[in-house]
Amino acid sequence: MTVTELNNRIFKEPLAAKVPEVTALFWAVKILTTAGGEATSDYFALHNKIVGGLFETAVLVIGLVWQFSRRRYTAPAYWFLAYAIAIFGTGVADTLHLEFHIPYVGTTILWAVVLAAVFATWYRSERTLSFHSIVTKRRESFYWATVFSTFALGTALGDLTATPLGLGYLGSGIMFAGIILVPLIARKGFRLNEVVAFWFAYVVTRPLGASFADYFSKAKDLSGLGLGDWQTAIVITAAVALLVTYLAITRHDIQEQHSRT
Repeated sequence: MTVTELNNRIFKEPLAAKVPEVTALFWAVKILTTAGGEATSDYFALHNKIVGGLFETAVLVIGLVWQFSRRRYTAPAYWFLAYAIAIFGTGVADTLHLEFHIPYVGTTILWAVVLAAVFATWYRSERTLSFHSIVTKRRESFYWATVFSTFALGTALGDLTATPLGLGYLGSGIMFAGIILVPLIARKGFRLNEVVAFWFAYVVTRPLGASFADYFSKAKDLSGLGLGDWQTAIVITAAVALLVTYLAITRHDIQEQHSRT
């Protein structure tokens, strides 16, 4: 059996959309996963980078296998992978800065270019970037590559505004809370394209959630409240688990059938 045949046997083509409908609760869980991913990754970075790296990689692999082995959207699998990418993406973005000494402005530009390249490749291949079109394995792969890029970009951008630009964690969080209203207002008042509005907001959720996570967790001399990374991570993880359980039970976020184009 070839690798391709094995892949097709384990990871079959979807029978329905593999991502949730976009609702207010979707954005709430998304912001919480970004916050939890930031706090979790920061805890390992400060206490044991090797164990942290192994943990983040293992969780990501589990999340990928779980999500891609499903043939339709299920809330636990989807949000487990989203949380895993939040943790792993934070670790990758921070490693480029802390270990390779790339300034935050450099990592921000780097991940912006990566995200643009993913979008361009996705659109060239599929002629759509719609979250309603995630009904094939290839489109799902593009979707999650985009998600990873947005997490890494958002991490770098949030660190850039909080530290070099001097806004602090709370100031950055408030600023991004204002920015995330832009696509909503533009969509409602000026008929901004649905896909553009979605991905605009999706990128901003990362620095928004991460900034508030850092504000609660970091020491007071770093402009935070000093509650601690692991304490913040546990509280947020519990909140995510409760909301995802609710979604799994109620199935309010199941997409209606859409065209495959």
